[in-house]
Amino acid sequence: MENHALDIIDMLYTMIAEAWGVPLGNDKCIVERDKALGLLDDLKAVLPMELSEARRLVNARDEFVNNAKQEAESIRRSAEEQANQMVDQQSVLAAARKKADETVAEAEKKSRELRRVASSFLDDALRTTEETVASALENVRTARSQFRAISAPEPEGKADVSLRDVEEVDLLGQ
Repeated sequence: MENHALDIIDMLYTMIAEAWGVPLGNDKCIVERDKALGLLDDLKAVLPMELSEARRLVNARDEFVNNAKQEAESIRRSAEEQANQMVDQQSVLAAARKKADETVAEAEKKSRELRRVASSFLDDALRTTEETVASALENVRTARSQFRAISAPEPEGKADVSLRDVEEVDLLGQ
């Protein structure tokens, strides 16, 4: 079963929200430990894949920028070759230099624009991934802390984590 991190977190949330209450303890519930730990294991497995996707995007951007540089260099070389072929006549040479400079300037402008667009796209993708991973990690830490508190033996008459606390943390995580 291949899930995204947010899907697994939703499953954990649903599991806790739909868990049976403990008699005389409305603020506590019973959760299937193996099922919850299985979902957390799935989450641990999925997060590295999502980070790999972010790395793939960085590599794709670098390749895109390198291709743009190569294209610009190819255009520059082509312009220089054209200019060298027109050396025979002074007016033709001047026109060739002007055209070569324009072509190089245009290629450099396109290259800068491609770099800017690629960097912007990558920055947005990485920011979104970072926010998603940070949110998922915070939710996992909160859920893990809650599971520890729920599964830890409690002194008689004392409850560390209430259902209201769990709901508040879950609502803050959304």
